[in-house]
Amino acid sequence: MDFTSINKQIQDLERCQEQTIAVDPNETLHVGVDLGTAYIVVVVLNGKKKAVACAMEFAQVIKDGLVVDYTGATKIVRRLVQQLEGRLGRPLTHAAIAVPPGTGKKDCSTHSYVVEGAGLEITSILDEPTAANAVLGIDNGVIVDIGGGTTGLAIFKNGKVTSVADEATGGTHVSLVIAGNYNISFAEAEELKKQTERHGEILPIVRPVVQKMASIVKKHIAGHKVSEIYLVGGTCCLTNMEKIMEKEIGLPVYKPANPFLVTPLGIALNCKL
Repeated sequence: MDFTSINKQIQDLERCQEQTIAVDPNETLHVGVDLGTAYIVVVVLNGKKKAVACAMEFAQVIKDGLVVDYTGATKIVRRLVQQLEGRLGRPLTHAAIAVPPGTGKKDCSTHSYVVEGAGLEITSILDEPTAANAVLGIDNGVIVDIGGGTTGLAIFKNGKVTSVADEATGGTHVSLVIAGNYNISFAEAEELKKQTERHGEILPIVRPVVQKMASIVKKHIAGHKVSEIYLVGGTCCLTNMEKIMEKEIGLPVYKPANPFLVTPLGIALNCKL
């Protein structure tokens, strides 16, 4: 896959965290809300599905894809929405959301209630790897979304999802290993993990966690005709982790330049009005 166009979309979205793009007063806006274990991200696209604004906040109100602090989650989403409304000079009214693969109906409803509590009407709910594929556009292969709490995957055949799975193990587990190894707090480990210049030092330490993620993928693709795997999600920003997964799984593993924002962008692309 040529990631040139995909990386360009993500770079445009990255810039929108600081630089808001002007929109027309009556222009349709598409909003995506990603309720992640580590970060809550809100993305706004214009009528041409181009990124115009993005805001995010570190949060620990979601655990393994489930809302564990409803009030806290709602407050954060509301705060981010109001921030973006102020930047755009426009109210935000509708949004799409995504959940880990296999999330039950009750838990999907809780995610919806959080976003509705922030004043947005839900237009669609989809699983995270499917949301990511709105950006990647693969017909055949596996998209693995590794966030803070879980490793989720969707197998695609002829552009359609044929199987999904999700298991606990994600960036939180990486941070816990880092914290234990360096005898630092979890918060300090989270910050250390973001320092790309330290990734070469960190990767051997967290290798067992990455191998566990690979084992989850390998287990769930067994029996399926799979030729390649694509990584998205904040945890996949860890430099060269894809090489470990490739060795463990025995298949080519690819990822865009910034895997973190792929799913939030894909969620916004699925906001149907």
